[in-house]
Amino acid sequence: MRLRSMLALVSLAGMALAACSPAPSFSIDYESFTLDNGLEVILHEDRSDPITSVAVLYHVGSNREEPGRTGFAHLFEHMMFQESQHVGQDQFFKKVQDAGGTLNGGTSFDQTIYFEIVPRNALEMALWLESDRMGYLLSTVTEEAFINQQGVVQNEKRQGVDNRPYGHTNFVIHKLLYPEGHPYNWQVIGSLEDLQNASVEDVRAFFRKWYGPNNATLVVAGDFDAAQTREWIEKYFGELASPDAVPDPEPRPVTLSETRRAFHEDNFASSPELTMVFPSVEQFQDDSYALQLLGRLLSDGKDAPLYKVLVEDEKLAPSVSAVQRSNEIAGAFRIRIRAFPNVDLDDVESAIVTALARFEEEGFTDADLDRIKAQTETRFYNGISSVLGKSFQLALYNELAGSAGFITEDIQNSLDVTMDDVWRVYNQYIKDKNFVQTSFVPREGAELATAESERAAVVEEAITPIQAPTLELAREPAAPLEPLPSSFDRSIEPAKGPVPEITLPDVWSHTYDNGLRLYGVEHRELPLVQVSLTLRGGMMLDDPDKVGVANLMTDILMEGTANKTPLELERAIDELGAFVNMFTTRQSITIRANTLASRLEDTYALVEEILLEPRWDEDEFARIKQETIENINRQSVNPASVASNVYNKLLYGSDHIWSNPTMGTAASVESITMDDMKAFYESKFSPSVTHVAVVGDISESDAIALFGSLGERWEATDVQFPALPDPPAVTESSLYFVDIPNARQSEIRIGYLALAQTDPDFYPATVMNYQLGGSFNGRVNMILREEKGYTYGARAGFAGSHHPGPFTASAAVVSNATFESVEIFRDELAKYREGVSDEDLAFTQNALVLSNARRFETLGAIRSMINQIAEYGRPLDYVKQREEIARNMTLGRHRELAQQYIDPDRMIYLVVGDANTQLGRLRQLGMGDPVVLDREGNPVGGL
Repeated sequence: MRLRSMLALVSLAGMALAACSPAPSFSIDYESFTLDNGLEVILHEDRSDPITSVAVLYHVGSNREEPGRTGFAHLFEHMMFQESQHVGQDQFFKKVQDAGGTLNGGTSFDQTIYFEIVPRNALEMALWLESDRMGYLLSTVTEEAFINQQGVVQNEKRQGVDNRPYGHTNFVIHKLLYPEGHPYNWQVIGSLEDLQNASVEDVRAFFRKWYGPNNATLVVAGDFDAAQTREWIEKYFGELASPDAVPDPEPRPVTLSETRRAFHEDNFASSPELTMVFPSVEQFQDDSYALQLLGRLLSDGKDAPLYKVLVEDEKLAPSVSAVQRSNEIAGAFRIRIRAFPNVDLDDVESAIVTALARFEEEGFTDADLDRIKAQTETRFYNGISSVLGKSFQLALYNELAGSAGFITEDIQNSLDVTMDDVWRVYNQYIKDKNFVQTSFVPREGAELATAESERAAVVEEAITPIQAPTLELAREPAAPLEPLPSSFDRSIEPAKGPVPEITLPDVWSHTYDNGLRLYGVEHRELPLVQVSLTLRGGMMLDDPDKVGVANLMTDILMEGTANKTPLELERAIDELGAFVNMFTTRQSITIRANTLASRLEDTYALVEEILLEPRWDEDEFARIKQETIENINRQSVNPASVASNVYNKLLYGSDHIWSNPTMGTAASVESITMDDMKAFYESKFSPSVTHVAVVGDISESDAIALFGSLGERWEATDVQFPALPDPPAVTESSLYFVDIPNARQSEIRIGYLALAQTDPDFYPATVMNYQLGGSFNGRVNMILREEKGYTYGARAGFAGSHHPGPFTASAAVVSNATFESVEIFRDELAKYREGVSDEDLAFTQNALVLSNARRFETLGAIRSMINQIAEYGRPLDYVKQREEIARNMTLGRHRELAQQYIDPDRMIYLVVGDANTQLGRLRQLGMGDPVVLDREGNPVGGL
């Protein structure tokens, strides 16, 4: 083991973070060393919670691939979860979850990362797992495994690209911006054709070249013994062989000799979208920081020129976006405008030109720049608020910036940007420069594209009859590889240490005279405070004839106060570096604030002003209504949104308030007036139905004093809650279908109204469901994804509130496997009623109980726990009580719950997909002819 740097101390205490307040003191200490095989290791101790994160970042992404051999890096992201020489099929997820941990991975253009977060007693096991897939994967890369994961990758593409509005945008942009052969010319997910044409030996060679110890960084962060951990790392990783060293890729920025325009008729788009992209610089270059701030100056906030021209003046779009995206070898500055329906994108382009001219004429101030820097500071702290967040950042900087210590330089580089820097990069990269432009328009809407746009070469997948995967290849199958030797028996899983004792956060509470309830937890690790103020009611209190008032309320209250214009309120929040937002659910309205502790008092004052002193701005109200209607219209062409909305209507019945989307319908929103808003506010906003959760760097006494003003000023109102009807029970299964022509995937929803969260059986039923569909290793996911390759993910579970919520089994499956997938769901639900094995029950108990070790690490997680206590009147130790429920679950009780709450013969079956290719076969399910519905859930004539 070669020592590189025994101890480095990363301190932010002396940084000039923002002009509006002194920088808080903060540091990250870490130890770094390099093994003889080149693996770079970083250890960061953080004993605030009994958990440890293990992250391995490989310096390989799609930019290491070659034309005709794309998609390999992303493929290995999947294959490395399957099995390795000493870890059996599908055991990575199972072993980590059985220890109470979680795991995942991700691939980008420039890197691939894998991680586990486990209770501290399972650290050695996590290191064993990571070392085995780093050094002993190749013998398990077989034809069968290769073909299986091709199906999973393709379903990921269908779900994330093919079956969603504007999904092909990045593909078209990169083909226009980057020349053939440039590593960013293709997408991270790659080409299915390339994968199908590749041999197993091709992908093995890719792995040998790029996935060695000398091309990776290992980070261990959290609660661990440093000396013992170094020994384990040496044991499990030290003997792994490294391939020949590979150089880091050189920057390959691009230039454009002319502006290039293309358009695409999008099957799922209801509104046209214009994107303009200017080539710029790679990450960590000085100009990249100035470009990041330029993007926010152009688009963020009501005073930003793009917003003022396109949203306020010309009313072409509900929102705007400008952002710098820097990658390892190149970067691009992107302006995106998703316009209102039927807007000519030539008008949008002209408005962008006008906005840029206004920016040049009016400029910006130092105060504008400081406001953006203050938010940058808060985002930085939020990004390292967990051990996993610290792991990601330390690994990223070490591998791509040359040192984990770059974590301080990176944030400081943003904060050092000057006005001159911003003007320089604007003139160098944006002003009068060539760009690539895409016009994505609705089907049959080519006339909305900008002039001189050429049709983009987007190849859409045809929907063909399903074929079982075959190993009959035109080429000779690859010969199996011999297992690799090891100096010790790696097939023996390391024993785990004693299970760490879980200490619940110390929750305090206080009730003011007006009925306002305050709950809090003091958590001093970072100089941050999070606050949520929740009013019970939400959509449930809407007038059934004007659904959407509660949703609009959370928008209009953020548009100024009695003493501040919308712009002044926005600036006041931004100057504090705070984040304040509101949202509406079926049962609540919530205000959230996230701020540095040093700015909490000022942030709280703004929250109180927002809540108690509404402005009722008529101009903003008109804009919000228009924007909401546009969002509703966009959802109507998104298959996943259509499925959720229609499913709710089937569950609750059209007369129930919850059969509607929280946003309402286009017609209901159009009918809402400002008087409706004021009436809702006067009758439904009261401290008597409100609780506050405050978590972070603040004491109980300080919090009680801070919120005392709200306890004094806010007068209580008697809020009347309607009695919601009980929808009729499902007595037999019925099959429904919604047609989305040319959908590449079918959205499946199967279920019925089951339990309220307050029902004594709700959590026992959740425990019972875990092995069915509550995790990656659930039966429905293992069959539909891992065995069949029909979907990117399948789940099942219970959802409830004060009122009964649904049990739902769901997946987005490849269109030509719709019938088979519904059949598998139905069969597996029926089999699950027969019970599970001792092993399955033990796995469930371990996964649910041991995972509590990582449950209270972040402020957001603690805030969620507090809200459960406040909302449902749970005891402060309800987490411990649930542990006992899981531990005491027996096979008999499990089977009893399954038979009581999972009956596939008494459920709603909904499929949203392509009727032309899928509807006919569904008649063979034996549920009669499917009832065909429109996208609002209303019956239509047969198809």
